[in-house]
Amino acid sequence: MNREQFGISGISVFVPPYRVSLQDWCGWTGNAWDKISAVVGHSFRMAGPEDSVYTMAAEAVLKLILDYQVDPARIGYLALATESSSDNAVGAVIVRGLVDQALAVRGLQPLSRYCEVPEFKQACIAGLYGIKGAMRYLAYDGEGRQAIVVSADIAEYDRGSTGEPTQGAGAVAMLVDRDPQLLALDLHTSGSSSSYRIADFRKPFLRFNGQTPGANGRLRDFPVFNGKYSTACYLDEVVCAFDALFLRRDGKRAAFLRSLTAGFMHRPYHHMPVSAWTMAYLFAMGADGAEEHEELNGYCSAAGVELKQLLAEMALRPSLVDKVISGHPPEEPYPLTAQVMKAFRKSPRYKEVVEGKLRLGAAAMMHMGNLYTAALPAWMAAGLEEAQSQPAELNGHKLLLVGYGSGDAAETVVAKVMPNWRAAAAKIGLAKAQGNAVTVGQDDYARLHAAQWPQEAQIPQRPGFTIERVGKSHDAKFYDLGLEYYRYRA
Repeated sequence: MNREQFGISGISVFVPPYRVSLQDWCGWTGNAWDKISAVVGHSFRMAGPEDSVYTMAAEAVLKLILDYQVDPARIGYLALATESSSDNAVGAVIVRGLVDQALAVRGLQPLSRYCEVPEFKQACIAGLYGIKGAMRYLAYDGEGRQAIVVSADIAEYDRGSTGEPTQGAGAVAMLVDRDPQLLALDLHTSGSSSSYRIADFRKPFLRFNGQTPGANGRLRDFPVFNGKYSTACYLDEVVCAFDALFLRRDGKRAAFLRSLTAGFMHRPYHHMPVSAWTMAYLFAMGADGAEEHEELNGYCSAAGVELKQLLAEMALRPSLVDKVISGHPPEEPYPLTAQVMKAFRKSPRYKEVVEGKLRLGAAAMMHMGNLYTAALPAWMAAGLEEAQSQPAELNGHKLLLVGYGSGDAAETVVAKVMPNWRAAAAKIGLAKAQGNAVTVGQDDYARLHAAQWPQEAQIPQRPGFTIERVGKSHDAKFYDLGLEYYRYRA
C-alpha cells in the first residue's frame, strides 16, 4: 500500500463582482432580516451575463498558477467539478483552453499537452471526488506531476422560492500535490456514503422546456428541490459518512471529534452544517457507550426524551426514499435526536465541540452564499486564511472535511496541517477576491436573475475572461450553434 502523503499545496478563489445584500433583499421581499441573517448569511454573489462556470474556473486556475508559481508543464491532471455545465460533452478542457490563452498573453508556456481533463458531477460533492481522483492519479501514474482541481458553480433559484436567499456564484482552484505544503489528506481512513433520494435536489432537462435564453445564450438553471426533505437528506447522509469514518478508525468517536481543531463542510447556508455537525456529535456519544452516556442522558432529561429511546432511534437508518415514493416525504429523519439537539445547544459543551470547531472562516462565508461544489473548498480557504492571520500555530493539527452532494452522497476526510502551511495560506487571497464587490439594487438584481445585463450598477471593466459571443451557425459548411466563444482581457 502506497503510504506517501498527498494533499493540497495551494488554494485560489474567484467570485464575480455582483453582490446582493441579504438585508436589502429582505426589504424587497418582506422576509425577516433577523431570521435570514442568523440562518442563511449576510450576502451572496451573482454571475453576470459575461460569466460562466468556465470563465470563473479559469480565473481561479490562472490565479493559482501565478500566485503559487506553478510550472504549467508539470500539470498532468486538470479536473473541473461543477453542476452548472453549459456543455454536456466537455468541461475541463474548455477551462484548459482559456487558461492557455491567458498564459500566452503573459509569455508563459501552456499547460502540458499530456494533461488529463476530466469533469466530475455529483451535485455539490463533486469537488471532493475530484480531489480524491487527483490524489489517486498522483499516486499511480502521475510521478513527477501535479494536479489542479477547480470547483465552479452558479447557484440560482426561482424568485419567491425558499432557496432564493441561498444563491451564489464563484470558483475555487486547488493545487493537489505529493508532499503537500498546506494540507495532507488521509484517504485511508476517509468515510463514504451514498443513497438514492429521488426528489431531494435535481436538475432535469425538462426545466429548460420553452425557456427563452438570456444574454449570451444563458439558460436559468433553477433546480427542482424540496427544502425540508433536502434538510432531512443532508442530516441523514452526513451522519452515515461520519459512521463510515469511525468504522475505519480506532478509538472513541466523540473524543476524536473533540480532538479536531476545526471542521469544514459543504455549506448551502449557514445553519445547515451546524445542525449536521451537532447531530453527528450526538450520534458519536450514543455509539461510545457508558463513557459518554451519562452526559448524553443529561441532555435527554432536559429535552424530555428517554435515553433508551434515543439510542434505539440512532441505531436505525430510516428509508427516506420509501416515504417519497408513498407521497409523504419526511421532514425530520431523527425526531428524538432533534429534540435532544435543542437542549444540547444550551450547554457549554456545544460551544466547545460545535461552535468552536466550525468557527474558522465562518464570518467570511456569511458573505459567500451557496457555491455548490465550491462551497466546501471556499470554507477551507476562508478558514486557513483566517488562521494564517492569527498567532496560533496549526502545524500538525487535524481538521475534518465533510463533503455532500444533493441528498445522495457524503464524504468525511481527515486533513493534517503541514509545516509550511502559513506560507501557502498567505497566498490564498480570499479577502482580496471578495474586495471586488459592487452591491446591486433591486432592479439590477431582477435583471441579473433573468441573465440580463445590469443597467444601474457601475461595474468597472475588469481584466479576465468573458463570453464574447455565442455561435449561431447551423449549416453544412460549419456548425457552432450554442458554442461559447471566449476572450481574455489582459
